[in-house]
Amino acid sequence: MRLLNAHTIRLQSFDGAESDIPPYTILSHTWGNEEITFQDITQQPLENLQRREAFYKVQECCAQARRNGYDYVWIDTCCIDKTSSAELSEAINSMFKWYQQASLCYVFLSDFDTSFSYHFARISTGKLVRLQSSDTSFFSSRWFTRGWTLQELIAPRRVIFFDK
Repeated sequence: MRLLNAHTIRLQSFDGAESDIPPYTILSHTWGNEEITFQDITQQPLENLQRREAFYKVQECCAQARRNGYDYVWIDTCCIDKTSSAELSEAINSMFKWYQQASLCYVFLSDFDTSFSYHFARISTGKLVRLQSSDTSFFSSRWFTRGWTLQELIAPRRVIFFDK
């Protein structure tokens, strides 16, 4: 498993036992036109990436992880080499587990804007409980129309929604 170091915004590999993987946060998002990819992260200087609009999402995710006390982040577009069909297949098969093992899941709603944060926590009964705010337009976000985001909502222990 590869994780982005939230301080350096560079990839680190953790190929040993699952117990060797450090605590990490994970990003759930819908892709835009120009995402930062594995190739970008591994082949381009940070200065070049910082000029791209899509880098904001990566940078803010890393900053939020640091604010929450985590050193590592998993973002699919950056951490998976999608040019390798074998790696992509393994990632698809491991996705639920990776979301389940994440300490925190950040959901970025790129098409939703509000002054509120929405926090959901899984309580011991396994039910999701909304902890703050209610706004019906929240559920109109494109994120809620994508099939794969269901596992990204139910697998993590804790989910925090962020708007643009």
